[in-house]
Amino acid sequence: MWNNIAYGFLYIWVKLHALLPMKVLYILSDILYVLVYKLVGYRVKVVRSNMQRSFPEKPAIELRRLERAFYHHFCDYIVETIKLAHLSVEEAQTRAYVKNPELLDQLTGEADGSIIMLMGHYGNWEWFTSANPLLKETTLYQIYRPLSNQAFDRLFIKLRTRYGSKGIRKNDTMREMVHLKKNKTRAAVIFLADQAPNQANLHYWTTFLNQPSAMLTGAEKIARKQHLPVIFLDVQKVKRGYYMVEIKLITRTPQHTPEFWLTEEYTRRLEHMILRNPAYWLWTHKRWKYKQQKA
Repeated sequence: MWNNIAYGFLYIWVKLHALLPMKVLYILSDILYVLVYKLVGYRVKVVRSNMQRSFPEKPAIELRRLERAFYHHFCDYIVETIKLAHLSVEEAQTRAYVKNPELLDQLTGEADGSIIMLMGHYGNWEWFTSANPLLKETTLYQIYRPLSNQAFDRLFIKLRTRYGSKGIRKNDTMREMVHLKKNKTRAAVIFLADQAPNQANLHYWTTFLNQPSAMLTGAEKIARKQHLPVIFLDVQKVKRGYYMVEIKLITRTPQHTPEFWLTEEYTRRLEHMILRNPAYWLWTHKRWKYKQQKA
């Protein structure tokens, strides 16, 4: 009961704020920046450490500039996500512009079913993973890890599925993917694969942002086993409140690629996207909490 009450209050609060124009929400974002970064210092040590190790060649003054730019963007991401509760389809398509959505419908048609989309926590991934109206015949599915707070978990599910997209719990991924393929469902399944694997799944290590990094390999395993085409979502932040994504094919036939080739290809494309403008990646994540064991 208490979870239902908490969710009710949380949703009403978000819905009321979502009614505000974006200009007003960005004023709130600027205030939030001061609270989150200057006063609370939310994960500043994590962000600072991640940036220092990723860009050892950058002087301290440049790293601080990048740090401030990230927190400004991070607070924009928060208010933009709130806006999902009251964002029209037309505005969503304008602000989260997909350059070539027809490629998704084409690939799902060729594959007679599902494909895998790889992206990172870059720009505003919430807007793109919820942008189902952009597609004519393909449904978006997002792999997600349920939040420990049930009220927040329900809220994010509500926001992410508002346009018709669907969610798949991380632990149900393989079963649901098999079900989609068996039923020849035209689905684009999104994997946000840039976070650290858990300690039991440190199967593949590579260099990512100048340091040894374990990469998630689940998407590759499923793609190779089920013969699913794989694409990468290359995101750019055009200006405040406006993003563009270009859909780029990685491979139509992952089953014919060497083991871990797909994971490495994703890593290189992700790194290239981040280096183009590093401020828009999610630096608050404890990405490098595990160390590679020497053989």
